[in-house]
Amino acid sequence: MGKKDRQPQKSMEGNNRGGGKKQEELLKTLGDFTSKENWDQFFTIRGSADSFEWYAEWPQLQTLLTRILLSQLSGPEGSIGEPSPAVEAAEVSILVPGCGNSRLSEHLYDAGFKNITNVDFSKVVISDMLRKNVRERPEMKWRVMDMTSMQFGNESFNAIVDKGGLDALMEPQLGPRLGNLYLSEVKRLLKLGGKYICLTLAESHVLDLLFPKFRLGWKMSLYAIAQEPSSRNSKLRTFMVVAEKDINTVVSEISLHMDECSVEAHDNQVCELYEALEREKSVRSEYLSGSDILYSLEDLNLGAKGNLKELEPGRRAKLILGEPGVSHFIYNGILLDAQQDSGPFSYHFGVFLVPKTRVHEWLFSSEEGQWLIVASSKAARLVMILLDSSNSNAAMEDIQMDLSPLVRQLVPGNCDNGVQIPFMAASDGIKHRQIVHQVTSALTGPIVVDDVIYEKIDNDLNHRFSSKDLIFRRLVFQRTESLVQSEALLLTEGSDGTSSEAEKKKLQEAPKSRKKGRQGKNDSLTIGSHASSGELEADHNYLASSYHNGIISGLLLISLYLKGSTSAGGMVKTVVIGLGAGLLPMFMKKCLPSLEIEVVELDPVVRDVARDYFGFREDERLKVHVTDGIEFVREKADSGAEGNGSCEIDTLIVDVDSSDSSSGLTCPAADFVDESFLLTVKNSLSEQGLFIINLVSRSSAAKVAVYSRLKKVFSNLFSLQLEEDVNEVIFALKTDSPIKEEQLSEACDALTRSLELEKQEWGQRIIDASKFIKPLR
Repeated sequence: MGKKDRQPQKSMEGNNRGGGKKQEELLKTLGDFTSKENWDQFFTIRGSADSFEWYAEWPQLQTLLTRILLSQLSGPEGSIGEPSPAVEAAEVSILVPGCGNSRLSEHLYDAGFKNITNVDFSKVVISDMLRKNVRERPEMKWRVMDMTSMQFGNESFNAIVDKGGLDALMEPQLGPRLGNLYLSEVKRLLKLGGKYICLTLAESHVLDLLFPKFRLGWKMSLYAIAQEPSSRNSKLRTFMVVAEKDINTVVSEISLHMDECSVEAHDNQVCELYEALEREKSVRSEYLSGSDILYSLEDLNLGAKGNLKELEPGRRAKLILGEPGVSHFIYNGILLDAQQDSGPFSYHFGVFLVPKTRVHEWLFSSEEGQWLIVASSKAARLVMILLDSSNSNAAMEDIQMDLSPLVRQLVPGNCDNGVQIPFMAASDGIKHRQIVHQVTSALTGPIVVDDVIYEKIDNDLNHRFSSKDLIFRRLVFQRTESLVQSEALLLTEGSDGTSSEAEKKKLQEAPKSRKKGRQGKNDSLTIGSHASSGELEADHNYLASSYHNGIISGLLLISLYLKGSTSAGGMVKTVVIGLGAGLLPMFMKKCLPSLEIEVVELDPVVRDVARDYFGFREDERLKVHVTDGIEFVREKADSGAEGNGSCEIDTLIVDVDSSDSSSGLTCPAADFVDESFLLTVKNSLSEQGLFIINLVSRSSAAKVAVYSRLKKVFSNLFSLQLEEDVNEVIFALKTDSPIKEEQLSEACDALTRSLELEKQEWGQRIIDASKFIKPLR
């Protein structure tokens, strides 16, 4: 419904016998219902001789409205509007905001309600109405005042009667800012047991603000106002929403009194109303059931999750901070009071900002992960802010400034209000970043190749290269943006790994504020163009990812078999599921000459990116199959069952990410740790075969489930937990013959002899990792 639909119950022409020209002038003033100047002009043109009603007339309102005004706050079993016990009309203090020249206040006064205050921001109409009523209704008060900011004390009125005021503020193109401010004023001004009586056309954008604002600690009823006979053909029906300030801060169901219009439920207006009611009913049901719901700051301050001024160990509440007109942005957050016995604390209160690119990580999106953040922050109460596209482009300084007054309302009572609130943030440790290539795959989604300089690098690189500004090329799938799929050290061919001053300057001058998906054609300059022309290349003798080194280290478990195959002139058949940038298979091909490698990659776009930007190359020892990895292994297992030993796999490596990490399992996809697939893997392996899987999860429950399935299939299981990393590499041997821990040292020596590395210092990282492989208990 728009402005054209909002016509008064009596036509302007019928009430304005001065002719069509005046009516035309009046209509021009109503271009914006929120404009004070427009209303002043409207009332000036119209004059005070006659008034009209935008919504229902007094005869349709009298019985219901007076009954509601005369009823006290009802008990737990009562409903709004029940006249028990009754009060005298003169005792009820009433505010009529946005009164205009409606005669509603006059009718209420004449019905005995003498304590009425009318406000409107139009001086013209207030002057006219005061002059008109000063003699006949001397006790009635009139004030020029903006209904979104009223100069009355808290809890000043028993009732607020709003006839179209909220509707006028809620111009769809202006958004909810004014309506939000006004309803906050309504809640402030009403006494306990007081009633907000809103006559409205019940448009969905109005109800979607009205219902939530009076959700917690209010009883709400909704009535359909009967139409007068002369307006039965009117398109629009008036509804009355009554919100009563309850003594209990609980959520109640909305009481409906809609019989009069239920027969016309097919009407668009009524259908829109019922849809809004269903949405609100669903939300209120979640509140009542104790679901993990999103609270407003106002709800929390009212006690929705207990007394916020006191720390309550283990309390967790999802909340929304900010509102139009109050803050620049709206924020989704989570309030967490540290678990029992979590101290000592460095902070009583802290704020932790999570960038948009990381909010879907298990660490920040799951309750278990969030408690890990609380523990590491050393804060007694932590408010985690999950940034999104609406605010993630703003500078962190601006976000902190905007958030500070909002989060200060959540500070526990034992904190000094003058203490500065510490803001913490999840960081990726990148000093400079430049996007080299972007492409969107139908299977994988957006894919980004970027070149980065880190703030800190590994000690072994510090010792090897004179420059700390080493450049790394990364492959990132935006579906799991925080997880770097592959990473390569870029070297100029024949160099020691340092880039020229000009190269570093160009990368460092790349705009830091650019976001993914917003680069133009010329953003792949400097480093990217050097790499494509052969000046900078991925170093395939170095594995930047610690878990890649961990995967290679696990080959010690079959190192004697590797040695035997090499001496016999045979090849070790190796399958890698998940190509990524191709760095792992390229390293294996160069450094383990006894391996014959097949890589299985589902997405041809990923294969092309590996070739074009990471120097991946196939040859007689390294092949890529673009197909489904699970089906590939199943075919191998079926061939082995038929007695075709040449199809058996000696080493099977699964290194794939999950497109859905919400369960806590980032790598691999759940299908690759399903028991049926694990059985297929075992059947596909040779007698000395080794299964290696890269497991990435911060969820202890998810990891325990994976361990359980693996133990059902394999009896020889080993694990490498990478220090300060969420990656864990699991190794499973097909053979049931146990391997003692003392045998691992001998196997490590055999692996050392099997590796052929141009730069032996890189091999030491693998050997060092192998010393930490332990049986999986």
